[in-house]
Amino acid sequence: MGLIKRVGIFLFNGVELMDFAGPYEVFTAANLMAPQQYFDVFTVSAQKGEIRTSNGLIVKADYDFSDCPQTDVLVIPGGDIRPELISNDAISKWIESQNRHTEITFSVCNGAMLLAKAGLLKGLAATTHHYFYDKLSEIDLSINVVQKSRYVDTGKIVTSAGISAGIDAALHIVLRIFGEKVVLHTIDIMEYESTAYRNDGNK
Repeated sequence: MGLIKRVGIFLFNGVELMDFAGPYEVFTAANLMAPQQYFDVFTVSAQKGEIRTSNGLIVKADYDFSDCPQTDVLVIPGGDIRPELISNDAISKWIESQNRHTEITFSVCNGAMLLAKAGLLKGLAATTHHYFYDKLSEIDLSINVVQKSRYVDTGKIVTSAGISAGIDAALHIVLRIFGEKVVLHTIDIMEYESTAYRNDGNK
């Protein structure tokens, strides 16, 4: 349990703030007042420069595709995902390349569409924001789109529903990797009351 897990969070213009900030908070909160560091959390964008979130906040990623470390947990948030983003081969190839070595690849909200485009959801159960069930199926008809679930865990791939569900799924990942004691410490730090992280994602 002494190994620090590297968490890389992908950012893009139009990213939904809570989709990445929620998991970022979870993974960094696990480290606060803890006996060791559990997660090294960083952000990644396709190119260097400013990123404007869907609600207008300007952020800047720690790395871009050219210098990003290999991740243990890859987080793909959702947001204003336009057709040109879905069809961007460089993004799909980067996600697929990172996924070869991750312990867990995790999407929030309609970020699942980017996983689908990279071929990572083929034949799997997955979920997304309820507005995007049909769009996810359109990208890959082999996906079993699970409705009304906070998250779906198929092992290597974890997909969550919209926005706040990303917090539950991230807590579930903390529980999976480091166990009960660390996740209870994390929710205590966050003063978070939902128990959806431990009930297979069912609402």
